[in-house]
Amino acid sequence: MAGEKILVVDDDKEFSEELGQTLFLCEYEVQVVSNSVNVVECARRVKPDLILLDLRMSGSNGFLVAQNLKESPETAQIPIIAMSGHFPIDDRRNLLDMHNMDGRIKKPFGVSELITEIETILSKTPTRAE
Repeated sequence: MAGEKILVVDDDKEFSEELGQTLFLCEYEVQVVSNSVNVVECARRVKPDLILLDLRMSGSNGFLVAQNLKESPETAQIPIIAMSGHFPIDDRRNLLDMHNMDGRIKKPFGVSELITEIETILSKTPTRAE
């Protein structure tokens, strides 16, 4: 399922640029956002098929960003994959469920692991079947 739009949200510019390049090479359209301030506005404009969202960012956190995305009618249906290396496994699942995130991937991750998670989530998205 290449060609889908992915919005990468991570305040680590080097990491997000590298991730964006990797996804581009895997034939995804990629938009990178380096801060959490304008994510909802950017998602409304870009209309991504999926959002990769870092949970720990300066100025805000991924949980608040996810909540804002899910509360906005224009972005509520966009699947979100949380990226983090900071939460214990048991707590992470509960936290993600509470914030309506669709998937998770633990940093550091490999390309094949990431692509598998992306494809799994996209295959479950109702708009993909249209």
